[in-house]
Amino acid sequence: MVRRVLEISGYSCVEVETGRKALEVAQTLPDLIILDVCLPDLSGIEVCRTLKKDPLTRPIAVMQISASFVAPEDRVKALDAGADGYLTHPIDRMVLLATVRALLRLREAEQAARSAAAHWETTFNALAEGLAVVGAKGSFIRWNQAFAEICEGSRSLTPNRNAREFFEEFLGTSEPLRHPTEARFCAEYEVGDKTLLFSVGNCSQENGALEKIVTISDITDRKLAEYALRTAEKLAATGKLANAIAHEINNPLEAITNLLFLARSSDSPAFIQEMLKLAAVQMERVSRITKQTLAFHRETEYPIPVDAGGIVEEVAALYEPIAASRRVRIKCDRQPTLTIYGFPGQLTQVFGNLVRNAAEAALPDTTVTIRIREISRGGQTGTRVTIHDRGAGIPPEIQKKIFDPFFTTKDLKGSGLGLWVSKQLIEKHGGTIRFRTSQESRLRGTIFEIYLPLGGISRENEASHGFEVLEGGRRP
Repeated sequence: MVRRVLEISGYSCVEVETGRKALEVAQTLPDLIILDVCLPDLSGIEVCRTLKKDPLTRPIAVMQISASFVAPEDRVKALDAGADGYLTHPIDRMVLLATVRALLRLREAEQAARSAAAHWETTFNALAEGLAVVGAKGSFIRWNQAFAEICEGSRSLTPNRNAREFFEEFLGTSEPLRHPTEARFCAEYEVGDKTLLFSVGNCSQENGALEKIVTISDITDRKLAEYALRTAEKLAATGKLANAIAHEINNPLEAITNLLFLARSSDSPAFIQEMLKLAAVQMERVSRITKQTLAFHRETEYPIPVDAGGIVEEVAALYEPIAASRRVRIKCDRQPTLTIYGFPGQLTQVFGNLVRNAAEAALPDTTVTIRIREISRGGQTGTRVTIHDRGAGIPPEIQKKIFDPFFTTKDLKGSGLGLWVSKQLIEKHGGTIRFRTSQESRLRGTIFEIYLPLGGISRENEASHGFEVLEGGRRP
């Protein structure tokens, strides 16, 4: 009767008489098994339990029916054995069909969920980045293969392992898991010869539990590549600076030569002493220029007190002869500013790039104006440097790419790294770099603005700017 009702409704049915045959047919993976409790050889409840124990047949929906076992405890026993539904005779045709449809919908939903889970699991393990989920209680729930590989297959990476203890062992700090709940944590750490980027975000569950998603990327190759690019740009900037220094150092050398000639040509001790004093002044000028060059090329290990205004003034003085050869004047308007902490060589490189670019962009018979001021921005005191050229302005299509690496408008004369490196170095000092430009005839020109906050990279705030070893790691 059950088979006839189902076939009339369009279902394809296979009917068997015993529990053992039912177990055999189940290997063909039907969508639904309707199983009588009372069978000639095995109990239907036992058959159901066997089906649900087998990983292959477990997904098959099972509906138990019975004319004899109709008590509530019989229904409970069947459902506890794994049955998905339970009907007792006499079975109404509409109830039978509705129950079958419900169980098939449940099977389809379960299949879709399993397929989605399989896709997610495959994607999860295919990611090149390490990914792990930390539960609300602070223990690892799951992680992908890349996470285990990046953590070098740590022996202590086991299910339910306390995540803070693991990071203390692996990184020497549990800092990634101690960030505020509303913020996303991102930091770099050096582990052995690797540089790892950690990112930790929060994931709120429906029950209010707060899980953490930990992402680890091995950025060692990227950091090495960036270092190589920065080094290449620094060497290029050094060569360009050498040209400016050659112009600057030539005058005092000529003066020294002339003064020594006059001293040798005179028999007056007083005159000779005067000539030697003047030569000593010129030698001090040469020495100062040499020290500037060394300061640019050799970097300090830790940030030191820096007068940003003084650096800008010295860079402007170095590029004045080159600018003058283009009939461009450099005017430096400097007001007293507070000392910041930073790397003088890096700041010299930045300001050298910007002053040189302004001198090259300025039209003949115009002035590059440099202003150095102490300002307050966002409640924080700092030094602002603006470099204003009266050039043709920057076209809109170029403005979007101006800080991109390898982008240049100088063809073979430029590396395309100057502004990209400058932006990195200023941000490294906790500052900002931005520009305004216009191509209108009355307002034509470009202004680059650099803001360096008071303190810069002080020893006290190195932890927030990334130049201090932090419990076994380094931050950017």
